[in-house]
Amino acid sequence: MTAAAGWAILGRGLEFLSRHATWWLAGGVLIGLALPPLADFARPALAPAIFLSLTLALLRLDFAEVVAYLRRPGLLIVFTAFSLLASPLVMAGLVSAIGLPAGLVAGLVLMAAGPPITAAPAFALILGLDAAFAIAAVVLAHLLVPLTLPLLALWLLDLDLNIGLGEFMGRLALFIAAAFALAAGLKRWLLDPAQLRRHATHIDGLAVVGLVVFAVAIMAGVTDFFIARPGYALLAVVAAFIANAGFQVLGACCFLASGRRLAFTAGHMAGNCNMGLVLAVLADRAAIELVVFFALAQLPMYMLPVIANRIYRRFL
Repeated sequence: MTAAAGWAILGRGLEFLSRHATWWLAGGVLIGLALPPLADFARPALAPAIFLSLTLALLRLDFAEVVAYLRRPGLLIVFTAFSLLASPLVMAGLVSAIGLPAGLVAGLVLMAAGPPITAAPAFALILGLDAAFAIAAVVLAHLLVPLTLPLLALWLLDLDLNIGLGEFMGRLALFIAAAFALAAGLKRWLLDPAQLRRHATHIDGLAVVGLVVFAVAIMAGVTDFFIARPGYALLAVVAAFIANAGFQVLGACCFLASGRRLAFTAGHMAGNCNMGLVLAVLADRAAIELVVFFALAQLPMYMLPVIANRIYRRFL
């Protein structure tokens, strides 16, 4: 096989992944649950997979669109307040009236208090949403969450996260800045606008690969827990689906006046929060029930886009 033929096959494969992205994302988490050894093997690739997805999303973006949102920050500020402050307060009020297990209560409230997932721009591109608004919101929320999350965790859950503010913000800033720098360098020295347009589906296909690797890797250890404590695991799955879908609907309704595309983008980010970030902060101090909930909460994150994509296409 010649190199040209190999590249052609790779290109067709990435185009296939891009066209059927939502189904591949849904399959990723199920593969991780069904094949525990594969999930264990992929575990070290968690952070690199998210970094790859974020970089590729930035590669596909017109940075001028992001700057335009930053120059008109009203919507960003309102969404960030909704995401980091209103959402956890609403969630705390709901779970306090239901009587759920303590680990599940902590997981739901911390999920709601987290910023949008760093892969939100990649999901936005795959689903045809506003990726420029997504990346601007992700950056702002991740800069502010070190200030809001510890206070809300202590107030709502009596949980001290012991976050070193400078170190925490430094890690976040380095992660996002490195993705920006890599994407900007590729745009400047390797890929001109015409090439980016020509390879758009290939880039989206690579982003799908990164997201699927993350979905498989985060399921490490979850299958064993599922077998040992099926009652809690099933309750966690149901709670995760209801919370994710509920906040997507609530977020979209709250921002509907700004247009359907932006409203759906806000809703998607409101329901899909960065639990991996919270877990990284808690490190080995996190209870196993909390760790398992954060892993199982990836199920709606990766499976609901199959349904949501049809809704977005119908109304957009």
